[in-house]
Amino acid sequence: MLMDPEQFPTDTTEFFLTGPAGRLECLADVPEADLARPAVAVLCHPHPLHGGTMRNKVVTIMERSLRELGLRTVRLNFRGTGESEGEFDDGRGELDDLMAVIDWVRKTCPDDDLWLGGFSFGAYVALKAAQDLPVRQLITIAPPVERYGFDQLMPPNCPWLVVQGDEDEVVSPEAVFKWADAHEDDADLVVLEGTGHFFHRRLMDLRGLIKNHVQPNLP
Repeated sequence: MLMDPEQFPTDTTEFFLTGPAGRLECLADVPEADLARPAVAVLCHPHPLHGGTMRNKVVTIMERSLRELGLRTVRLNFRGTGESEGEFDDGRGELDDLMAVIDWVRKTCPDDDLWLGGFSFGAYVALKAAQDLPVRQLITIAPPVERYGFDQLMPPNCPWLVVQGDEDEVVSPEAVFKWADAHEDDADLVVLEGTGHFFHRRLMDLRGLIKNHVQPNLP
């Protein structure tokens, strides 16, 4: 695989970036040429100690949704996951990993808008990164608001989609609803009824939901 590519790939490519804890395994993809828009989405996976990787089905459907809208996409395996080096760091080092990928995106695509997305644990890392970046769209799916310091984070200065299943068995839907209600002026909360944490049998619904809600914010 490529190491620290100097240009954004022109087709589906697995590669490594030099991260703060060693190499980071990444996967980039590109839209059809006639759909391409000047934006790149960087997407974060769920908890690595519970099987979360960049190939998680929810992360994959989020990637597909945004690529079908014309965005280039990058997924990364956080430290200690897949072929990424290092050890799990409970969100601190994972934020550093994400920032390393974002730095590479801004270097290779300096004129493109930056979009961020994350599922579960990845939603926390993405929101944390959005605190100090010129993000143009944030997507947080099933954010674990009771497990991490979400209340200490400010809303992003951009459109913000929050997706939550009302039968989530991992993240408390009620806690997410209460948290999102406190940010109702900033967060666009969408609830998928009859849906658990991993969106089993609802991935196509999630795909349509994401596309419909972020389409007005495309560059």
